[in-house]
Amino acid sequence: MTDLTSKRCKPCEGGTPALTAAAVAELRKALHADWQLSTDGKWLSRRFEFPGFARTMGFVNAVAWIAESEGHHPDLDVGYGRCVVQWSTHAVDGLTENDFICAAKVDLL
Repeated sequence: MTDLTSKRCKPCEGGTPALTAAAVAELRKALHADWQLSTDGKWLSRRFEFPGFARTMGFVNAVAWIAESEGHHPDLDVGYGRCVVQWSTHAVDGLTENDFICAAKVDLL
């Protein structure tokens, strides 16, 4: 499998199919084991914990930079010492390779 961190996100339009369960399972192998798949298979999420608010916000800003650079944006749930990052491709109502590219880049943080 190609290293996801070397790839760039591609624009998604409605009508593009979401990844199959088999494709999702294969791409998950390239991510940190803490990434979780939602029960409906439409979201990829991971909880990150930090020693304090400033470090949490530094991480959030780094995720925002990745998202803006890739043109693909996660949902973030931010609180003191924690951030949950959730990736999904709303245009296809499921997961695309873009979600895995961005998750892999977040893993590098």
